[in-house]
Amino acid sequence: MSLGDRIGRTLNFGGTDRPSRWRRLLGTSLGLVYLFYPITDVTSGEITGAKAAWAVVALAAFTASYVATVLSPADYGEPGRWTPALLASTVLMAVTLPLIFGGGWLALPIYVTVLLSMALPLRRAVAGVAGMAVVVTAEGLVKGADAATIGLLLLQMTTLSVLFMSVRNTRSLLVRLHRAQGEVARLAAGEERLRIARDLHDLLGHTLSLIVLKSELAGRLAEQGSPRTAAEIRDIEQVARTALREVREAVNGYRRRGLAEELDGARAALDAAGVAVTVRTAGTPLPDDLDGLLGWAVREGVTNVVRHARARRCEISVTLRDGDAVLEVRDDGRTGAAYTPGTGLTGLAERVRARGGSLDAGVAPAGGFRLRVVVPAPVDSRT
Repeated sequence: MSLGDRIGRTLNFGGTDRPSRWRRLLGTSLGLVYLFYPITDVTSGEITGAKAAWAVVALAAFTASYVATVLSPADYGEPGRWTPALLASTVLMAVTLPLIFGGGWLALPIYVTVLLSMALPLRRAVAGVAGMAVVVTAEGLVKGADAATIGLLLLQMTTLSVLFMSVRNTRSLLVRLHRAQGEVARLAAGEERLRIARDLHDLLGHTLSLIVLKSELAGRLAEQGSPRTAAEIRDIEQVARTALREVREAVNGYRRRGLAEELDGARAALDAAGVAVTVRTAGTPLPDDLDGLLGWAVREGVTNVVRHARARRCEISVTLRDGDAVLEVRDDGRTGAAYTPGTGLTGLAERVRARGGSLDAGVAPAGGFRLRVVVPAPVDSRT
């Protein structure tokens, strides 16, 4: 990282990602109190004649360069075009002007100490401050300053450097915290979008399959003039209304459909598809989170049976024993030799693994397709 980048990242008196120039100007103005010493040299008559006029010009130039250096970054991490040049100009004047005018002008390196403490990494800032301390000591001896004055200047430089290094580190930490919070919010939003997409896939895949099946059945019954047509159409309406409610609940994060409801929905879907279904349960009820997870598994397994298996029979079993909850969905449909899990089963597998369980899906030894989910169950849920 260049010196200009470091200055742009650290000369931030606002404490946010978008610092206020006015706030930085206020902080800078408070620090200009040390100009009292060179100003006193001019007003007291210690510097007179043409030299005094040049001193006023030099002091104005130094002040303008210092203020411009502090304000030059347009934004945090975006140094201004002239920031490095302004810093070099300020350092040069802080080093040379005390040699020309002496006396109170030895206070000018204090400003450079502030700039370096705010602009450089810790080690380089310490080296820069140490270098300015050597300059002040050498120039003080050359200009005949007493030991007490030199010692006071060194103490002020050390104190201010420690202060502004701490300020810089604090501001940097605050900015990083602010950015981390933004990143957490972004990740949370992404996770929420993923949850909604996954829930909608699971919900609509099952429900739309059921609507298609019932619509086909209603069409056949209507062609035959069967009185069951109206009942099937009412069932389609009810399924659609239920799907609409579940989509709203999924988007709002309030969906809590349990295993019993999913088993009822599975019976209805398989019956509409002409698949004979047998449901066996043992060891229930289950804890709420486990009940919901197995409910999702039933929905996904039955959706695959209805859409892909061309089965005549389907067996669903839920057991709770030996500290594990086990769900199996088995059909006698036709399954190719190659099996590739779809989006639904992939999402279900992720949920099961997150709960510490395992999922096995594929061709059963006796033929057909089998979905088996095993999830650890709390001890207090055993029967």
